[in-house]
Amino acid sequence: MRDDSLAGRTAVITGAASGMGAAIARLLAAHGARVALLARRAERLDELAAKITADGGQALAVTADVTDDTSVAAAAERVHAVFGPVDLVVNSAGVMLPNPAEAGRIDEWQRMLDTNVTGVLRVIRAFTADLTAAAADGRTADLVNISSVAAHAVFPNYAVYGATKAALTFLSQSLRTELGPRDVRVTNIEPGLTDSELRDHIDNPELTGQLDAFVESIETLTSDEIADLVAYTVSRARHINLRQMVVLPTRQP
Repeated sequence: MRDDSLAGRTAVITGAASGMGAAIARLLAAHGARVALLARRAERLDELAAKITADGGQALAVTADVTDDTSVAAAAERVHAVFGPVDLVVNSAGVMLPNPAEAGRIDEWQRMLDTNVTGVLRVIRAFTADLTAAAADGRTADLVNISSVAAHAVFPNYAVYGATKAALTFLSQSLRTELGPRDVRVTNIEPGLTDSELRDHIDNPELTGQLDAFVESIETLTSDEIADLVAYTVSRARHINLRQMVVLPTRQP
């Protein structure tokens, strides 16, 4: 049965081609929201949009790279042209590239910074005016950032990834002091070990083996479970802000 608890809302979800982003888009659409799907992989976006539409939802596939200013601006223009202003933004795009700091992988550092931090800022810049206008009009407005437990839990060889997520967590907290008084809710979610494509980004066989062994030792979270948490959060009464959540597999220390 379709749940229209988010009917009338318009959402932008980054990283929507797979994993948590795709799951969040599917569930928000199932709850009645119109969803704009942003990611780099056009074919995957088109497939997801077609699936959402076939299930009775409304979806718009927008190819975009959050590491590029022009791409994000063009994506925002496309969303506004088709859906109009948005009142819900989910920053789910992210990349995890662990390696020892002494390896000096500047290419990986830059990619994580550009995606996990500056990419989020680009999307926020593109849609903050929409969120504040929606709130000023008496409607619910949400900014949801998907961070990681790595923001405050220390793991060897994940120093730069953890630093980018710590920056995102702090950014979320700080933005709430700016946007909260204007009735825009800011939520920061820090998942623990989740079954997603982040594991596929790793190019260090030793670290891949360590992570695979850890995954096998516990029951990981699923992308659908993170999506359920997002849907619950944004469907609360507009004066309730679940601002910070850490969600872990029960067996993860």
